Amino acid sequence: MSTSDTTAETSDTRFFGQPWALVHIFGVEMWERFSFYGMQGILLIYLYFSVSEGGLGLSQAVAGGIVGAYGGSVYLSTILGAWIADRMLGSERVLFLSAIVIVAGHVALALLPGFLGVGVGLVLVALGSGGLKANATSVVGTLYSADDTRRDAGFSLFYLGINLGAFMGPILTGILQSSLGFHYGFGLAAIGMTLGLVQYSFGRRALPDEARRVPNPLPSARYPLVAIIALAAIAAIVVLVMVGVIRADNLSTIVIIGTVVAAVAYFAVILSSRLIDGTERSRVWGFLPLFVTSVAFWSLYQQQFTVLTVYSDERLDRNILGFVMPVSWVQSINPVFIIILSGVFAAIWTRLGTRQPSTPVKFALGAMIMGSAFLLFLPFAGGGPNSTPLLAIVGILLVFTIAELLISPVGLSVTTKLAPKAFHTQMVALFFLSIALGTAISGWLVQFYDPKNEVPYFSILGGIAIVVGLGLLLSVKPVLRLMKGVS
Repeated sequence: MSTSDTTAETSDTRFFGQPWALVHIFGVEMWERFSFYGMQGILLIYLYFSVSEGGLGLSQAVAGGIVGAYGGSVYLSTILGAWIADRMLGSERVLFLSAIVIVAGHVALALLPGFLGVGVGLVLVALGSGGLKANATSVVGTLYSADDTRRDAGFSLFYLGINLGAFMGPILTGILQSSLGFHYGFGLAAIGMTLGLVQYSFGRRALPDEARRVPNPLPSARYPLVAIIALAAIAAIVVLVMVGVIRADNLSTIVIIGTVVAAVAYFAVILSSRLIDGTERSRVWGFLPLFVTSVAFWSLYQQQFTVLTVYSDERLDRNILGFVMPVSWVQSINPVFIIILSGVFAAIWTRLGTRQPSTPVKFALGAMIMGSAFLLFLPFAGGGPNSTPLLAIVGILLVFTIAELLISPVGLSVTTKLAPKAFHTQMVALFFLSIALGTAISGWLVQFYDPKNEVPYFSILGGIAIVVGLGLLLSVKPVLRLMKGVS
């Protein structure tokens, strides 16, 4: 099999009907998600548990804002990873370097004490995960020709790898956290990512040459300017932290503002570029309503790691035959459903082929189903400690999962199809910006969650998501016209 000819991949079906090279990206993403969700499974409670319980003793609102801001920063940093890939190193090399940075971040969380470990660790993990995310997705896209009908199914399998890691991470780190302490849990996350880095370092040479191509090389004379800008940005952030402009209690707001500015700037740069033609420009406009719908979806979905974590700690009955389940285990429920259903969805899209619903329809249904999931919290509103049955949360997270499978893998796939050639990886970063904005909003919303008056919170947010989905559903035809043959 030639690694330089993408069309040759159509005859390669060795990995569950997909190109064999997919297994290498599948593996590194699996271990990255193991470490990412394993750490995130215990991060919020580490921030707000008391010092006597091994935590840092922050308020729940501030802790939730930090987690939301951190999660948003992960996706926001995809811009940097995508730009470096498109202008300097190519996607595959950035993916490899990003994995190294993630390992360093998890090691910092495991070994450095208190807020120092949180600060250094989260910054490194955010930067590394952002670079890995945008570029892993882009590399998967290079395995398929533009008209390969296996593309959506391949992205669903890729998503399965992500969720295998996401399932195991919170379970194992939760066990270590509850039995030995938080830093042992963080240490296991570091070990997992190290395994992913080692595995990928052996398999990366089997990837297509297209994965290493730099689509829009930066002239070497501009490298010093890039270095100056990078140092100035770091210095500016340090100064803003020292003078108190950037604080723990306003991080989510800052990330929201930064993400909105970045998204507007990105759309403006791509749409005004002379490097794209009329068809590509129209497709970028067609991507805009999908972007907005994605923001609405992720602002609810990502509350698994903010509001739902607090809810699980204080309201959920986690007693299973005398065993009290660690809080972090709740975050492994969704990956179980992803593992079960991603293959089902992949099979459905493959069987339907050209008859499957268009991407805007899938997005609209995903947003509406996600809104409905929030309405399912209403029957349990106002309950006390241990008042919500575990089975109820399992059912609600099943609905979360169905919504997710209609938006996340489909969004990754359509982004690679709508992307202009000169902005391939950076368009993937735009999709991740929608997740960044939604994730930061999910942290910002924690301040409005009142356990004593939950009905307005769940009903208003659920209703907004349903309205957004209905709006896109009514706009399917004009959106498809803008997408110019991409469905």
